[in-house]
Amino acid sequence: MASILASTHNLFSCLRELPSPGSRSVVFCRYLDPCGRRIRSIPIRASQLPDKAGGDGGISASAKRYHFGNELLNFASDNFLPLALVSGVGLGFANPTLGCLADKYSLSRFSTCGIFIISGLTLRTEAIGAAVKGWRLGVFGLVSILLLTPSFSRLIMLVQLQPQELVTGLGIFCCMPTTLSSGVALTHLAGGNSALALAMTVASNLLGILTIPFWVSRYIAGGVGVSFPTDQLFRSLIVTLLIPLIIGKVIRESSKGFANYIDNNRKLFSKINAICLSLVPWIQVSRSRSLLLSVKPKVFLAAVGIGILLHLSLLAFNAISIRILSVASGDGRNSKENATAVLLVASQKTLPVMVAVVEQLRGAFGESGLLVLPCVAAHLNQIMIDSILVNLWLRTGNAASTDVKTA
Repeated sequence: MASILASTHNLFSCLRELPSPGSRSVVFCRYLDPCGRRIRSIPIRASQLPDKAGGDGGISASAKRYHFGNELLNFASDNFLPLALVSGVGLGFANPTLGCLADKYSLSRFSTCGIFIISGLTLRTEAIGAAVKGWRLGVFGLVSILLLTPSFSRLIMLVQLQPQELVTGLGIFCCMPTTLSSGVALTHLAGGNSALALAMTVASNLLGILTIPFWVSRYIAGGVGVSFPTDQLFRSLIVTLLIPLIIGKVIRESSKGFANYIDNNRKLFSKINAICLSLVPWIQVSRSRSLLLSVKPKVFLAAVGIGILLHLSLLAFNAISIRILSVASGDGRNSKENATAVLLVASQKTLPVMVAVVEQLRGAFGESGLLVLPCVAAHLNQIMIDSILVNLWLRTGNAASTDVKTA
């Protein structure tokens, strides 16, 4: 027993004399075998993980590169939508040939269909019930899109720019219904009520076919009647919006296992949505690149500023109105998810419908390209602004949930 205690004492005394972690030296420790038969020498090497420290005890270059790569991937994942949009715009300027080829084969229509198929795939049945409960905000959203926000075009038409088509185009843009895809995609990313956003998008675009001629005639043409391809646009919207949405929902309901897979991979489908959404600015910038370069930068920047101011005004108007409506009704069902959906969807204006309207006007208000050009910039800016807003909401929500867990 005494020999065992002595050997243990010798072993622990050796461990206490180990060199510092930064050293590479080898120590031979001698201790008596517990049975007292012989003395052993055991080499003990003091070292460190090669990826954690360098020869001077600091962080190695490989560890720094690994850390930087992780930070870069996290940044790209957290800001995937704005990065995708910026990439689409940059690609359109750098090489418009591919974008024009995509426009020739109507790739933007397929991307819009893809967004609504994904919306149907990710649409939970209980979310539809939540949309029904938020009908008050939904009705306000439709009123705002179709009846209230078009009056902002009267203020826009007071601005004087040369060429005047830049202002006229923004005025027509203001009379449009909500975006076909970006409002729904952003609502989904923000964790809002996607079902309510889908309902407002489909309803406002179908009803907008009836309201657009009236507002364009009243605010843009000064009361002069404007012909409008009602039947053609109605069929196009049914094929592009409603049918893909129904297809996606039917596929989801047909297989419970597939529905669970979609629910477990919502981030992946959100990224696919963002890629489909980025195809629109890529194609539009590719189409308008030559015309954009022909306009004086100062004049074009002024038109871009008007478009940004318009979207910020719509956001402020709808945010204040939603707040007043919630307080006045005292309805607790006006949840944050419903308010998010209404704010994003009601504050955006659609570009594809505006382009279709301008094509049917056949030059009645000036050069078609100049009418569309500022609206392309306004469309991009509203998506960029709202994507930044959504990212801020997500970061704030993540920080709040982290604080709750910590507490």
